[in-house]
Amino acid sequence: MLTFGSRLFAQELQEYKDSVVLATARLRCTVNLRTGTVTYRYAGGSYLQNTVAYVEDVHAGMLASTDFGNHTYQLDQVRDDLGTGLKLTLQHRDDQHPLSLEQHITLYPELDYLLLDVVAQQHGTRPVETRNISPLAVSSAHGGTYQVAGSHPRILDVPFDNDNWTDIVERNWARPGSGTSYEFAALYDQQTFTGIVAGSVQHDTWKTGIAYNMQSLRGAGQGSHLPGGGDSLIIYGGAATADNDKLPPNYGGKDGTHDVVPHGTLQGLRVHSPLIFLAGGMDMRAALTAYGKLNALINGSQSWSGPAPVYWNSFGVEGVLGYEKVMMPPGVSKISDFLHSLTNVNAYSKPVMSVDSYDQQIYTTELLASLGRYAAHNHQQMGFYFTPFAMWTWKNNINTQKVPGSEYLLKDVVLRDTHNEPILYKAGDFCAYAMDPTHPAIRAHVISQLQKAKAIGATFLKIDFLTAGAMETTYRYDTTVRTGIQAYNQGMRMLKHLADSILGQDIFITQAISPMFPHQYAHTRFISTDVYSHLRNDQPGFPNWGSTEASLANGSHLGWVQGTLWPFTNLDVAIMKNFQHNPDLSEQEIKVRLYSMMVMGSILGDGSDYRNPVAAQRARRYLDNPALCAFFAHPHAFTPLRFADGDSMDQQMVFYLQDSVPKLALFNFDRQHAFQQTFTRDSLHLEAGKGYVLQDFLTNATMATLDKTQNNFTLTANAADAVLVNIVRAED
Repeated sequence: MLTFGSRLFAQELQEYKDSVVLATARLRCTVNLRTGTVTYRYAGGSYLQNTVAYVEDVHAGMLASTDFGNHTYQLDQVRDDLGTGLKLTLQHRDDQHPLSLEQHITLYPELDYLLLDVVAQQHGTRPVETRNISPLAVSSAHGGTYQVAGSHPRILDVPFDNDNWTDIVERNWARPGSGTSYEFAALYDQQTFTGIVAGSVQHDTWKTGIAYNMQSLRGAGQGSHLPGGGDSLIIYGGAATADNDKLPPNYGGKDGTHDVVPHGTLQGLRVHSPLIFLAGGMDMRAALTAYGKLNALINGSQSWSGPAPVYWNSFGVEGVLGYEKVMMPPGVSKISDFLHSLTNVNAYSKPVMSVDSYDQQIYTTELLASLGRYAAHNHQQMGFYFTPFAMWTWKNNINTQKVPGSEYLLKDVVLRDTHNEPILYKAGDFCAYAMDPTHPAIRAHVISQLQKAKAIGATFLKIDFLTAGAMETTYRYDTTVRTGIQAYNQGMRMLKHLADSILGQDIFITQAISPMFPHQYAHTRFISTDVYSHLRNDQPGFPNWGSTEASLANGSHLGWVQGTLWPFTNLDVAIMKNFQHNPDLSEQEIKVRLYSMMVMGSILGDGSDYRNPVAAQRARRYLDNPALCAFFAHPHAFTPLRFADGDSMDQQMVFYLQDSVPKLALFNFDRQHAFQQTFTRDSLHLEAGKGYVLQDFLTNATMATLDKTQNNFTLTANAADAVLVNIVRAED
């Protein structure tokens, strides 16, 4: 065993002539000192074999760790916020190349993951300059392969942001393919949840891509193919992908970074890759939670004391408030009065009147301020909406329109492509331009918007279309900023600092359309794009986006962000009757929608027009339910027991919350068949020899019982329905 002083490490170090091995109970990491490759083998059978590190230098070209003639290592003890661990430093160098690679692998005996990065170092006359650097790459050119243990292997492929209603997809080896996940990914077995989780934990410089190619690998000495394997898996800094309308939206069409310019280069004597979290051989749900906690530890996170906000948002009634004259100012006052009449909605925190994008000729700052005073009379707060990094205007106005709050014209602040043309974030005659977060005009714009928010008494900010500020460009005001994420991080840091200064540090910030990372400047973020609350995307008469099914299918893989990256999630608003001009929802759809928000640990929002008597009656029945309001005062995400899987709308998902009163939820989006699931005591951590009653969450009606002698029970969710129960100890 390896010791430092009196400290005994669980890692075992084995040194051989051509290799060095570090091992834990879960992992065996083997460094081949002859070839420069590293192999990771995990308990349970998953592995990454013959991985390399590389840099693609603008001048020297592609250089992998295997391209160098000498491979040496050094082992050091590290002490940091994660504890005490071991850092293995691998040097790949020779006299034939103008640069070298310094690869780091750090393990901690108390943790179930390791950290990886690589540094490209100059040894010639030119500094390193790269837009593509990887601390871990599996490549057939270097004899690399990877394998996911289990008979139902999947790759979790995550879009860069939550725009365009693009989904997280679970790719099945039965349909081999290739793609890129952004910032993090998981290779796992659908039934056991074991596998490998990898992701970046630094989000101030690089957009991180995880490019993969799925194919079955032939087992040695066997006549069949093994599922869950491939020979191309690359984790790299420098991802920049354009939208491609020729591809399906979730598979390369709209799930990338939306860039039209290559990723910016980093240059210097030493250029670092992203720092990568790598966990394997464990439940990927626990691994993702650990990933979230590590991101919060390294980058920081916001906290929130007291009950979670409850809010009404205008967008579900009329997209741009006042534009169609659906809700003029007296209507907002009626909404405020109705909310004030809901006893349980008002029991925990002051409800927020969140006025979304609005016709500024009608909803002036003075008018909003008067609404704020009216809301305060009803013991309510005001919300404020703005888009800091995207400017909406008519396409021919860019040369004459000023950035609001500044003296700069849009043309002077817009990001530009390789032909020096302005970059459109959203195309159309009425369009959105991507703006430079480093420009003083944007700082002035943010200040002017926050001053408006202060003028109306806002305590709740919804910031939207943030991805525009993360786009790559050939122009930035701050020439020291070289990448889109550097600019975006600078802009978000500036925005949060100004919000703290102008509004105070107790302002709640929710991100709508935005990259997932960096996360630390807000209290919550939308799980998906706007949710219209109909059951399924393929529902006749409704849009083929924005359904409860689509949002929860995404959310089933993201509950871990609640309590790690953000205090809460945000699954957008519920709707009591209809979203804008869409058809009416059924009461069953409303219940499923609210349950989906619960299992995600979302804050409670509603976007209904309570002037309609049907919407008002349903709000009193569902939205003002005492148990529901008590839960949303302190929401917690449930643990998924059954994820969404594949592209079908017929998803059947299960979630469980271990609490003082445990909760169990079944969702059945199949419109034809009931969904029945049997549970054991052990699977839900229920005491042996004790009886339990399963009570409907909203009504307390008994749904099933488990007497002292029974070991299991069965719950059923009818077609196109959901069930959520409290598991209550029966009286002895």
